[in-house]
Amino acid sequence: MKLISDKDAWEGQADCLSCTLRNMVLFAGLEEKDFDQIHQPIDLYKLPPGSTLYRAGDQGERLFTIRTGVLKLVQYLPDGNQRIVRLIRSTDVTGLEALLGQPYQHDAVVLQPTEACSLPAGVVQALSRTSPKLHQELLNRWHRALTEADAWLTELSTGSAKQRVARLLLRLVRDEASSECTLFSREDMGAMLGVTTETASRTIAEFKRQSLLVETSPNHFLLDVRNLQRIAED
Repeated sequence: MKLISDKDAWEGQADCLSCTLRNMVLFAGLEEKDFDQIHQPIDLYKLPPGSTLYRAGDQGERLFTIRTGVLKLVQYLPDGNQRIVRLIRSTDVTGLEALLGQPYQHDAVVLQPTEACSLPAGVVQALSRTSPKLHQELLNRWHRALTEADAWLTELSTGSAKQRVARLLLRLVRDEASSECTLFSREDMGAMLGVTTETASRTIAEFKRQSLLVETSPNHFLLDVRNLQRIAED
């Protein structure tokens, strides 16, 4: 995995005020006058699959809001195997531990082409002291991250392999306009669900035979949501 350097990934200072996702990301509650207080650059990064946004143990100096794409947060087990603790997707914020002056707790690895805005922790801390809306939004993001972590622990790490895969597929299309999704490698799916790569591959193959997954283009699938829900809840 390649760590993208500022030189390689820097795309220019982000224009937060006119961002098309502004109403959904961290700065949603800020007004124009609030942006006058931002004296450090907020940079936009474009990251290819396989690159690393930050590594566990690195001192957290920035947090990141995701414009597009998907990343995995990875912890490594003593035997060297990886465990994916959750996914980070569009409008999510990651690296929040930087606000506490703590090192990053995970490797943040890009799964799909991603655009991320890099926010200096000092800027966010200063704005949160003067903007009650931003302070509240930060609390909301902490709560969302905890809720997501709990869901991964309770939904995706318990039950049969079929139940786990069905629940993961349903999460991928939750809150989306359609039931179509892009799947990850079977190795990544196994690491997300606590099953072997072979089990993940076999379960996906079975779902395809049962038309619970219909491939519309390479690695893009239309889900049979109703029957997947039945499997997930059995």
